[in-house]
Amino acid sequence: MRGVRHRLEARLGQGVFAALCWLGPARASDLGGAIARAIGPLLPVSGVAEANLRRALPALDARARRAIVRAVWDNLGRTMAEFPHLPRLARTHSGPGWEIVGEEIVRDLAAKGGPVIFVSAHTGNWEMLPPIAAHFGIPLASFYRPLGNPYLDARINALRRAALGAGAGAGVNGRQVVNFRKGAAGARAAFAHLLRAGYLGMLVDQKLNDGIAARLFGEMAMTAPAPATLALRFRCPVIPTRIERLGPARFRLVVEPALALPEGAERGEMIAALTQAINDRLETWIRARPGEWLWLHRRWPPPEQPAPAREKCFRA
Repeated sequence: MRGVRHRLEARLGQGVFAALCWLGPARASDLGGAIARAIGPLLPVSGVAEANLRRALPALDARARRAIVRAVWDNLGRTMAEFPHLPRLARTHSGPGWEIVGEEIVRDLAAKGGPVIFVSAHTGNWEMLPPIAAHFGIPLASFYRPLGNPYLDARINALRRAALGAGAGAGVNGRQVVNFRKGAAGARAAFAHLLRAGYLGMLVDQKLNDGIAARLFGEMAMTAPAPATLALRFRCPVIPTRIERLGPARFRLVVEPALALPEGAERGEMIAALTQAINDRLETWIRARPGEWLWLHRRWPPPEQPAPAREKCFRA
């Protein structure tokens, strides 16, 4: 029965993808945003966003919080509806497509080679980072969580590969583009990838229960130490990058200079310091464009359960 259900879901998904493709990127984005804006704020999970906003941005009044929650849903709906169009979104001056700030940094990293770690967040349309990196000759590997439906999972991964501009199974600049499943095996594979002078992209804004405590909006939040641990192990650049939404299916990639790597302290202290520096960058981005971040995630522990002080680290 599960197989039958999965095939039916896959056919439905394929039909939705076909309809979104027929609409074109801008109209598909507008439709996805409109549906999500209408339905999302009514769902119970919007209460999570409301609670997060009360804690992180207490100066906001109820009207401002509602506006941000609505914008969050709008961005999420647009991101989902834009997915089938990823392979056709190119660098343009206006309309659907993308532009970049910090191009000189990306070109320098492509020329020098890896290992390099790009840290980013669920802002704008975060799926655009790998295809834009591929445009500059950077085969950016990343982590993913497989869908429960294997047919839909295969279709989505095929679209991601096509968005790299080289087709399924092909590489960038002669190098294979790989992705790693979240978990211990994926972490080991990512380590080996960096050991081979690879480029690794990491979305680092979500809660990790066995991470380390680092401040985010003035509160301690369990945060993944893997980017800091790997960067210190390889002494490689950590590049903060974010996707900003400029309009329907239009984005700006902002690439910042590498974060300074701590030196001279105990290893755990250096990991904590670099992890905090990453969170500080995330907070700056989110404050600037709060409606584009995924506030629906339970980023902080309940107020009566403060984040523990343990420091379990990514072992490298």
